[in-house]
Amino acid sequence: MSSDQHPPHTPDGHFVIIKGRRWRATDPMLPEDTASRLRKHLMAARRAVRAALSDGDEAAERSARERVQLAKVALGERGTPWWEQSHEERRRRWEDGLTTLDAAEPA
Repeated sequence: MSSDQHPPHTPDGHFVIIKGRRWRATDPMLPEDTASRLRKHLMAARRAVRAALSDGDEAAERSARERVQLAKVALGERGTPWWEQSHEERRRRWEDGLTTLDAAEPA
């Protein structure tokens, strides 16, 4: 699959299929600019997890994993399924997540 292609979704659109595994899809109601910012936070947090593991820094690892969780929840990939939330709950989920991640971004 090239970088401009999207992974296949289940018929209901709730999950993507990657290497034969089902993963919860990102909330399709997310505005693209917000989704992009959340993905940047997610990738930075994943890099921070890797660095903390390499350094043996448990506190930094915990902090980075918390940021990964915040980003995944804000994207709708963890937590209450986005298809079970109202439009207002979904918007509040990603707005709150982005606000928290922006404030938690390491200097």
